[in-house]
Amino acid sequence: MTALTLEALVRILRESAGEDEGVDLGGDIADTAFTDLGYDSLALLETLGRVQRDYGVTLDDDLLATAQTPRQFLDAVNEVIAAGV
Repeated sequence: MTALTLEALVRILRESAGEDEGVDLGGDIADTAFTDLGYDSLALLETLGRVQRDYGVTLDDDLLATAQTPRQFLDAVNEVIAAGV
């Protein structure tokens, strides 16, 4: 399975939960908190479900409590993908 990229995550965020008008998701957002990007826990739960379906992985809901930035989210998801879980 291919690793989840920042570009793919941004696409999924936009498709799943929309985009805050005041936030430029095209910039360097890897270390920006999801809350600063305008995404709440419900939006991230939708994103988590979409990643699970699209990438065929099982992700723990606790990931949302620990991954506060896109980089942390990507690292956690890609670890699961690499493990083949």
